[in-house]
Amino acid sequence: MNPKINQLTAVLLWLCVLFCGFRAIGQGDTSTIKGQVALGVSSPSGGGFVDGFEGKSVNFPSVSLGFQYMFKPRLGGKLDYGFSRISNTSNSQEFKLNYSRVNVQLVYDASRLISFSQRMGTFFHAGPGLSFVKPLGNFGANKTTFFNTIGGVELHYGISDTLTVYLDGSYVFGFAKDFSPVSDGFGSFNGNLLAITFGVSISLSGCYYCGN
Repeated sequence: MNPKINQLTAVLLWLCVLFCGFRAIGQGDTSTIKGQVALGVSSPSGGGFVDGFEGKSVNFPSVSLGFQYMFKPRLGGKLDYGFSRISNTSNSQEFKLNYSRVNVQLVYDASRLISFSQRMGTFFHAGPGLSFVKPLGNFGANKTTFFNTIGGVELHYGISDTLTVYLDGSYVFGFAKDFSPVSDGFGSFNGNLLAITFGVSISLSGCYYCGN
């Protein structure tokens, strides 16, 4: 694997350890630590496939798991993992693939600027990461890994002091080279991805809305 990818993977692991350590420090703070899980659909960019292969415009499932730490009242960080299953359209060669990513992101709580009620919150998030594509079936050897950056917005609604439901729209921009030779791209993908998910956010360190 590329040395740069190994280095970034090590950084992600260290950040995960640091976030877990912060949990013990911030247990008494309002909204400091949250766990998130979401489920929805994804849409891959058409330019990410080689000729003869085309993915569905809407694919299910798309899953996201995240761990968020707010180191300031309105600014924080998030380590998250995303997974999407992508399959072919009816007029394309048959294929399926697993698209997964790991990202470290900054999070900004814009609830004071964009909010429709006291129980609603708006969060922007963005940051770099890695994408991993694993084709299934006949094209299993055409795996690829590349850098990405993600940006998105979450709209939260408070159900209780410690639980919110949210809608997230995220766009993952991939920094991948063209497949060379082209046959390396059969059944694989190296483009951008839009994900729309609906999830729950659980406060692990206090009442989410007490500080609003």
